Formats: sequence, C-alpha cells, structure tokens
Amino acid sequence: MSVQTEGTDTAGEPAVRKGRVPAPPRGGERTAGNPSGRRTAAPYLLLLPALLATVVLLGWPLVRNGMLSFQNLNPRQLIQHLTEWNGVDNYQEVLSGDDFWHVVERSVFFTAANVVLIMGAGTLVGLLLARLGKRMRLLLMVGLVLAWAMPVIAATTVYQWLFAQRFGVVNWVLDKLGWHSMADHNWLQTQFSTFAVVTLLIVWMSVPFVAINLYAATTTIPKELYEAASLDGAGGWKSFTSVTLPFLRPFLYATTFLEVIWVFKSFAQIFAMNEGGPDHLTETLPIYAYVQGVGNQHFGLGAAISFLTILVLLVITSYYLRMVLKQEEDEL
Repeated sequence: MSVQTEGTDTAGEPAVRKGRVPAPPRGGERTAGNPSGRRTAAPYLLLLPALLATVVLLGWPLVRNGMLSFQNLNPRQLIQHLTEWNGVDNYQEVLSGDDFWHVVERSVFFTAANVVLIMGAGTLVGLLLARLGKRMRLLLMVGLVLAWAMPVIAATTVYQWLFAQRFGVVNWVLDKLGWHSMADHNWLQTQFSTFAVVTLLIVWMSVPFVAINLYAATTTIPKELYEAASLDGAGGWKSFTSVTLPFLRPFLYATTFLEVIWVFKSFAQIFAMNEGGPDHLTETLPIYAYVQGVGNQHFGLGAAISFLTILVLLVITSYYLRMVLKQEEDEL
C-alpha cells in the first residue's frame, strides 16, 4: 500500500508551506465576516418601533395640544375652519382666576390621600401574601387580579349601585345595623362623602397592583439574611426594618411614583360617579380641563388647562423622580 507524503527539503524535514499572514484590519475597517456593525445598530433598530409609536401616539398630540392652547378655538372657529392665534391669553385667563388654583389644591390633596392609603394597604396585603400558605395565597391573588382587571366604568357602576340612595347595599346594611337615618342617605350630596366614595373605589382598584408587585419583590430577598438576623436576636419588627425594608425601598419609590401619576390623572371614576359635583366641588384638574374645554366648548382654554395639568404633575413627581435617579446613580 503506497502512502503519499509531503515533500521534504534538503535537510530531510517536512517542508512548510509558506504564505503571507493577513494583516489585522485597520481602525474603522471591518472584515467581511465581522458583525460588529450589525451589533452596534441592533439595539437602535429594536428601539425604533417603540420610539415611533411614542412620537405618533404621545408626542404629536402633545404638540397639537400646545398649539391649541395658544388659539381662540370655539364653535365658530371650528365651523368656519378659522385659526385665530391669541398668544398667552388662555394662560392668563386660567392663571388669573381663583377657580384654577382651588382645583389645583383640591387635586393635590386628593392625590396625596389616595396614594397614602393605596401604598399603606397594598404594602400590608403584599406582606400578607408572603406569609400565607399556597392555597390561601392563590385564593387571595385570584381576588386581587379580578379586582384589578375590572374595567374602570364597570367598577364605578358597581360602586354607584352599592352607594345608591334608595336601593344601595350600603344604606340597607347600615339600616339593618341600627343606623335608620342612613336608610335613604345620599352619598353624593356633599363634597366629603363624594370624595370618600371615589377614594374607596380608586384604592380598591389600585391595591392589587401594589400588593402583587410587592409580594414578587419579597421573593427576591435571600432567606439567609433572615436566618442571620434571627441568630443576632432580631425580632419580627427588627427583621422587617433591617432586611425587608431595604430590599423593598426601591420598589416602594417606583410604585409611589407610578401611583401618583395614576391617581392624579383619574378621570373616569370621578366623572362617571357624579360629573365633578355637587356644584363642581369634586372637580380635579382633568375634570376641570374637560368641563372648560369640551363642556363649555372653549377648546383653546381647555388645552391650556390640560397643558398646565402636565406641568403640575411634573412638579409633583419631580421629588420622587429625583430620588429614583439618585438611587440608580448610587447603585452604579
């Protein structure tokens, strides 16, 4: 059997095929098989659809709203297709009136009360979920998800039925318990009672979000930290303040920030419940902008109020946003 071998040189050693070693690519040059350029562009290409959707769905309406706030836009201008620019007259009319500042004050107190109740109740329920058994936890989470998934108008209709003056369940229960004067009580007659019903509705719909997310955050806490705390003699409260709370603090900051935005812009619950009544005493900034803009058909004035609403919301949330950004910088 013949074997084919490589050629040898004069010294009897195998000959080495010599070839030119390719030089490394210069700076800025890419070889044909190098996908670095594609990798650099890939994140931007993935973000492009979301950026386009944000610009179309949020950016353009915001620009249009800002343009309308500098116009005198009433039914006559709409019918005749006229564009009448009036500068900052809409803003001067809004800011010079007392109604706007009363609504701002009312909106801030309403938001603060709701957020405190939501975060307090949601935190307690979330910690309860972490301590329950599997079956009870599953049952409670199903109830929370059902409350969270209910549409806003449907939930508002249920609460209108619960607190109805003549056939409401709440009045019937109070009457059976001995408070006979509450048999025909009108819960939407005063500012305080109307806000109480709306607050109960908003808290009921918001607690599931806080509770479920807080429970998810508790599952990331290492069990070894609780064991070390117990070995050091820490009780339940000490373990909570030294182990649980530091891990949950970033979550609490972010959730509070989201709840402030969600409660401040609440429109359907208040408007569907009593349309901002009685006597406009439960109007918050979103309701006030709608009533002045669409209700009174002063669309330029309503656009100015809605733009000021965004500015007020940015001022309110700036503190929480600054804390979140500071925390991210500390982590880096």
